[in-house]
Order: sequence, then C-alpha cells, then structure tokens
Amino acid sequence: MNSMKSLLNKNATPAQTVISTVCKIAKGEKVVIVANPETNLIAQDIYTEALAAGAHPTLIYQPAKKSMDSAEPAVIGALKSEPDVFFSISHVKLGKDPEAAANPYKTEDGRTFDHIFDYLLDGKKTMRAVWTPGLTKDMFDRTVNIDYTLLADRCAKLGKKYDNAVSVHVTAPGGTDITVPVEGRKGLFDDGDFSKPGSGGNIPAGEVFISPVVGDPKVDGSGCNGTIVFDGSMTFGDGDSIIKTPIEVTVKNGFVQQVKGAEEAKRLLATIEDAETKAVKMEKEGKLPAGQGEIYKRNARNIGELGIGLNPAATITGNMLEDEKAFRTCHFAIGQNYDGDAPSLIHLDGVVRNPTIVITYKDGSTFTALENGELKIQDSILKKAMGAIKS
Repeated sequence: MNSMKSLLNKNATPAQTVISTVCKIAKGEKVVIVANPETNLIAQDIYTEALAAGAHPTLIYQPAKKSMDSAEPAVIGALKSEPDVFFSISHVKLGKDPEAAANPYKTEDGRTFDHIFDYLLDGKKTMRAVWTPGLTKDMFDRTVNIDYTLLADRCAKLGKKYDNAVSVHVTAPGGTDITVPVEGRKGLFDDGDFSKPGSGGNIPAGEVFISPVVGDPKVDGSGCNGTIVFDGSMTFGDGDSIIKTPIEVTVKNGFVQQVKGAEEAKRLLATIEDAETKAVKMEKEGKLPAGQGEIYKRNARNIGELGIGLNPAATITGNMLEDEKAFRTCHFAIGQNYDGDAPSLIHLDGVVRNPTIVITYKDGSTFTALENGELKIQDSILKKAMGAIKS
C-alpha cells in the first residue's frame, strides 16, 4: 500500500504543486504572471508561492481578451524582459502580439513566430511557460493535484505510439469517421512537467496531441479526409460551450468544407468566417506581411490538431481547458497547428466522446490507442506498484 500512496500528491495546495512540482521554480528565477480580474485569486496564489520559493515574481493585470484581441502593450513589454517562467492565467486568452504579427520573429534555422511568447518558448527555448485559457478556481482546485508520475508515464507511452506512424483513423458513436495523416509528425504531450527551458503547457495538464499533415485543397486525398461530429463541447469566438446539438463537420483535403447542425454549428461557422475576413483585412492594413492574409484565411479551415485527454480529474464542463483533458475523449482543432506550418488567427478545439483511435504504421501494422473511449496502453508505474504490493 505504501508504494501506491507514494504515487499520489495530496498534501500540497494546487499553487504549491504548480510552483514546486510542475514548474520546479528555483530561487532567483524571474517569473512573470499575467492575469485578468476574473482570475485574480489563482494568480495571487501563484505569486505568493513563487515568492516563497525565492523567485522574483511580477504580477500584471489586463482586461480579459477574446480570440481576436491583442494583449496590452505592457504585457508584450513584460515578455520582452525574457522571464525564466511565464504564467498566462487568462479568463479567455493572453491576446495577440500585433507587432510580431506584422514583423515576425525569426530564428537562425528560418522559423518565424508571430508572437513573442511563442518565440521565447519554442524558438529560442529560453523560457518555460504555463497558459490557462478559461481557468476557474473550482477547476484549479479539482484538477491540479494529480499523480504526475503516472501522467508522465501515460503521455510518454502514448506519444511514442506515433513514432513511424503514417495515419490515424478516428471513429466514434456520434458519427465521427475521419482519416488523419501524420507521417513525419511527432507526438507531443502536456504531461505537467514544465521544468526545462522550452517546455510548457496547460494547467490542468494531461493530453497527448499531434498536428496532422497539412493538406492541399488542389490535391485529392491529401490532408485529413472524412467527417468529425463534435458532441462534447466546442470553442467558439465568443467562448466555450457544451454542445446540445452535435456539429457535423465535413473535411476534404485537410480543410473544413461544410458545417452542419443547429445554433452551435452557426456559431462555429461564424467564427471561422470571421477569422477568414479579418486575415485578409489585416494584410491590407499592414498588420500581416504581404501574402500572409490569404495563408491565414486558408488555414482558418485547417484541421490543426488531434488530441487525447489523459487527466483523470477532468470532466466535460463546457470549459475547453478542462474538457480536452478528460478521459474517454479526443479533440480536434480547427485552425492553427503546433508544427508552425499552418498559421491562423484561430485554434478552435472541439471534443468527441468515446472515440476509437487506430494508428497505422509504415509497415502496415496498427495500434488501437482508444477503443470506445477506453485507453489501451499499460501503466507501467501502476503495474510496478501492484507487483510491490503482491510481493
């Protein structure tokens, strides 16, 4: 029994867990926390614990930002100070970086970044970060103190299952039936270990995800092809919601062709069309480099992510930050991806319940990651613990 107990972390407060276990903040580190009035209690807790750890935290408030809004100049300025650790404790979003959108940051290997946050985290890899779009005090209290050793084990195992994969077939009782090309892509994961420069993710943590190969509208059979039926929850331009009437999305050659359903479908389509219109407008206004407006417009319909939820404390509540981490679900994102070759103004996650996910490899073999929502990987940590108990 002692071996099982050692896997659990129930003694620390959620803020202490984030500072000591998730980020492993050390004495003397520079920490910037950006929050909104709606998230002040969580932000203050994190500030207090960072201070107690001997770090040098700074807490900044800005008004809540929606998907298309820009961050306040002071927030961008705080990022330019290049902190060791950055927390975006956001009611909705951190906000865009208009300066970088017009003049992207570039790395020595030629990659471009339209936000200084992404440049420091993924480009220079000098910063580690936590971002929490939509985090509530209730969610923070329920979903943070989990077994991160077990989560890391599951994420590593499932993420590795994408090695040498060529495609993923996702089906679900709600009507989802789509093939996702992933050859050459890496499985990524949010395992709650943000202790090294260049690492970061959500709180609550707990998902494995991958960016599908980007399709070509002119090449038949390229990209994702099939139907996604969102029947859990969805991110819209005006916020997240539990889906009352399923949204049926037809995908061809990697891009959304048709959106069918009721009011939720109309909200989704309106958000996509708004991103398309604004992308073209931003280029005309010089807010995007020449030629980028059409690229951003096209990618507003791109399938940018396939993710699998792995946080045992998460449930579907109508808040995507938690919903996409829930067991027995997968999620797809419409818009920008994580590999940097499909920039867009949006990244709209939608949850599918009880999926079956089958990965196909170059040699023709397959692996079923989920079957009707049930995770099909072995937990070596628990297996060792149970073996110790029996012995």
